[in-house]
Amino acid sequence: MPDISFERKRSLSRQEAAVWLKALAKGFADGDEVKLPVGGGGVVTLRIPEHVEAEFEVDVSGDEVEVELEFTWSLTADE
Repeated sequence: MPDISFERKRSLSRQEAAVWLKALAKGFADGDEVKLPVGGGGVVTLRIPEHVEAEFEVDVSGDEVEVELEFTWSLTADE
């Protein structure tokens, strides 16, 4: 079980989804913190290291498309 875990599922407009993606892209590009809005005025702040593990997955089942982007990194070292 993780030390800290946060998950929220909700319906977003394309514009709201773009805010999340832009925040992630800026954090990865700048090597800075990422502040992701989570609704109700809250944010989740993450520090992005120089190297991360990445997974990209697309599943199409009937009339539903699922796209997953997963990034994993260590908190103890820039590997």
